[in-house]
Amino acid sequence: MATGSTALLLALAVLAAFAVSGSRAVRSPYVRPGPRTTLSELRCVLEDAHGQTPQQVHVSAVGSDRMRVTWITEDDAPPTVEYGTTSGQYPLSATGTTTSYSYLALYRSGNIHDAVIGPLKPCTTYYYRCTSDPSREFSFRTPPSSLPFQFVIVGDLGQTGWTKTTLQHVAAADYDMLLLPGDLSYADFFQPLWDSYGRLVEPLASARPWMVTQGNHEIEKIPLLEPRSFKAYNARWRMPHDAGASPSGSNLFYSFDVAGGAVHVIMLGSYAGYEPGTAQYEWLQGDLARIDRTKASFVVALVHAPWYNSNRAHQGEGDGMRDAMEALLYGARVDAVFAGHVHAYERFTRVYQDREDPCGPVYVTIGDGGNREGLADKYIDPQPKTSVFREASFGHGRLQVPNATHALWTWHRNDDDEPVVADHVWISSLASNPACNK
Repeated sequence: MATGSTALLLALAVLAAFAVSGSRAVRSPYVRPGPRTTLSELRCVLEDAHGQTPQQVHVSAVGSDRMRVTWITEDDAPPTVEYGTTSGQYPLSATGTTTSYSYLALYRSGNIHDAVIGPLKPCTTYYYRCTSDPSREFSFRTPPSSLPFQFVIVGDLGQTGWTKTTLQHVAAADYDMLLLPGDLSYADFFQPLWDSYGRLVEPLASARPWMVTQGNHEIEKIPLLEPRSFKAYNARWRMPHDAGASPSGSNLFYSFDVAGGAVHVIMLGSYAGYEPGTAQYEWLQGDLARIDRTKASFVVALVHAPWYNSNRAHQGEGDGMRDAMEALLYGARVDAVFAGHVHAYERFTRVYQDREDPCGPVYVTIGDGGNREGLADKYIDPQPKTSVFREASFGHGRLQVPNATHALWTWHRNDDDEPVVADHVWISSLASNPACNK
């Protein structure tokens, strides 16, 4: 179980006085290292692999005690996962389903398997193998069933040299779950890049649950030729939209609980309908209404296109969704909203309707995982009063929830090959704020 760094929590506790609503605006003067190229070696398949060798393995949480295992084989293979708590011993098994897809009649995916395993014990390492293949054993650690809990949050990941650095820094963290607010592979119609991305993230995504939502680079729709959006994304990254107390019916938006319900996570779809009357809007209304804030100490949401943004890149692209849904999140006292899309980092104070509001969410843009398009380094000046810190650098974030009243957010910049904590703030639970719960 990830408890977070006790030393870091204690050292930064004195900074709690810098409340989110009272922080001073900062534009970092940091000078960034140069760009890094797209990785090419990942386009090769595994050495000594055969047609039934499991590849691109990743896991995602399903409910409180189950995990979905997804993998790809070149040839037909049984969609079976064998698992247990001792390396080399697999007394338990589950059988799932197999799908595949074609794209532009020029590409056909491998066989995409997924199987849901469980029930599983919390804070336990499970060893597993896919399709009974003895050549590759994997392991994952299940999340804890209570606080403390630690997330890694990173958006717009891609597969460049900076992506590799970000993943190395993430791998060094002791975390329980990774959240990704869209733009995964940057395949952009060239489907083999989905395969290389799966190989790139496999060491991490097979060891901790990765919960993702879609970005614009996942759409991949071509009028007349490929009329269905998100074909590859939906086939390869199936999320638990049909599980739990609030099934959404769409892989593009869903929610789930962690830490025994102490944290409720909402994954929204910037590129699904969001206006009143749409499926996503109606589902979100119902999902928020079901939250019991006596149990859910924190509620966080993820979306791709940011609702607040002082970077010149992608200005206004999230405004329509904000206009439609901001009041819903504010009324439910959502604590924080994380977005990607803009290739830079920015943290806002608590905001509602473009004004500082002590009962609004903290808004964070973290679209800086390592994408191939580079950084967005042009900001609007003067810096808005609601924008607390902004910097165009690659990196990742960590959200530590040690107890029911406070969470520690830290942003880790990729300073060459060393992660540096460049921004941090304590976030108080709105559920514990009497002024926000009259």
